[in-house]
Amino acid sequence: MRHVAVLAGSGRAQAPPGVDPGAYRRALLEDVYELAESLDHVRAVMAAPEPLRAEAEELTWPGTPVLTAHTPLEALDALAASGATEAVVLAPDAPDLPGLMIGKLFRALGRAPAAVCPADEGLVALAVRLPLPSWLAEALEETTLDTPDALARLRAAAEFPGQVQRGPGWHRLRAPADVRLLDPGLEGWENTRLLLSTPARG
Repeated sequence: MRHVAVLAGSGRAQAPPGVDPGAYRRALLEDVYELAESLDHVRAVMAAPEPLRAEAEELTWPGTPVLTAHTPLEALDALAASGATEAVVLAPDAPDLPGLMIGKLFRALGRAPAAVCPADEGLVALAVRLPLPSWLAEALEETTLDTPDALARLRAAAEFPGQVQRGPGWHRLRAPADVRLLDPGLEGWENTRLLLSTPARG
């Protein structure tokens, strides 16, 4: 079974001037979750550290599993225990990520046990087959989506070249100026779009 897990609490998204930081973080998270929920033939999951668990439950549709997890490794271990055979973990600050790119990551798992969507620093998404091979589990003990050289670390840990496939890259919204990367012509990211277009912000 395929799962797409949104990892709440990872990333350090900084709101643009005049935008409430908490509302901004929640809007990004909700948009990424709604992207996962909209995909066909996968099950959307929210993974959150304990302090954000209640918020994650509020943002999700009834019946969506909410896992307690701080890292991709913790989320993937929980998914493997629930019977998942393939999973993608998403950063919570890429609200306009096209669903097609997640589909490409799943397809890449037909050739390798892991695939990534890289950002300028770190990863937007990590796709894996489950259960994790030992080399990948060990690498993820020290590597998260926010690790700047995450792709290089995972490839260095692999047993042979090609075990970590690289898909097309995308952007994450981490600095205030990163909102300029959002494309109004792309579908989705409705919560972020609404928040940024509201005249009275903060």
